[in-house]
Amino acid sequence: MRSSRTLFHTVALSLVISAASLSATAAHAADKISIMVGGYEKQIYLPAKLAESLGYFKDEGLEVDLLNESAGVDAENQLLAGAVQGVVGFYDHCVDLQAKGKFIKSVVQFSQAPGEVELVSTKHPELKSFADLKGKSLGVTGLGSSTNFLTLYMASKHGLSPSDISTVPVGAGQTFIAAMQQDAIQAGMTTEPTISRMLKTGEASILVDLRTLKGTEEALGGTYPAASLYMDAAWVDAHKEDVQKLANAFVKTLRFINTHSAAEIADKMPKDFYVGDKDGYIKALDAGKEMFTPDGVMPEDGPKTVLAVLSAFSKNVKGKTIDLSKTYTTEFVKNVK
Repeated sequence: MRSSRTLFHTVALSLVISAASLSATAAHAADKISIMVGGYEKQIYLPAKLAESLGYFKDEGLEVDLLNESAGVDAENQLLAGAVQGVVGFYDHCVDLQAKGKFIKSVVQFSQAPGEVELVSTKHPELKSFADLKGKSLGVTGLGSSTNFLTLYMASKHGLSPSDISTVPVGAGQTFIAAMQQDAIQAGMTTEPTISRMLKTGEASILVDLRTLKGTEEALGGTYPAASLYMDAAWVDAHKEDVQKLANAFVKTLRFINTHSAAEIADKMPKDFYVGDKDGYIKALDAGKEMFTPDGVMPEDGPKTVLAVLSAFSKNVKGKTIDLSKTYTTEFVKNVK
């Protein structure tokens, strides 16, 4: 009898330990999150890599895997396929996808300006305004991307129709540079550090600057919430604890950006992000640092500006009723202490 009772207790204890082990494993798995970044070397998406470098994900007990994808529209597809839990990309995807019946929301708003610049090749000194781009090929990261919609919108404000220009998907970084060098594009929209690289070599000049609030408001008619962490709304509702931890990490990162110099921020970034020119990287970051929100909160008038741009040129959004309140949430960022 005693042997049977001992055996029973041993088996029971073993089951308890196994259950606890499985529970711990499940909890750990829930804390591992994959985030696709639409080009994490781009300064517009700097908070993603900076949060990792500062150790803020680990501080929250999260294991975050940052994956790189040069075009935001492709990162969006990875989220829809369930391959990743979040995307660091432009907020406008949340608006565009709602028109398709898919509910995605920005949970941390990184920026209130696009951080993009329309560069024009110095091989074409006759191109002095957007109106002069009629009949030209303009580089964008991808067709259906944020840069594509912004390009079409700014062209329309200068009297051009979509048929007056040709938008060419050239990605970012070296592929963008090569396209302009080869005259495959005469102008194009890109970000830092590509902007500074082309300005330094004298191969391009700035046509429209969307790195500052003033430049953005002049070109687009208001603030333009761009870089964000967006996630599937159903996943957010089912994993509020993890989303809050992500919000904690990213809001602390935005506070760091707001309270530190461009040089101090650059010191925390991987050296290969400088592309061999740390001084240029710092100068560019100093010029565009004001694009970032200090607290991750969506700018009040921003979603309306984004909707205006997409309603004009996105076939998905045009003529559709969009509930902007379902495209973002401030629930998590406002909980950060």
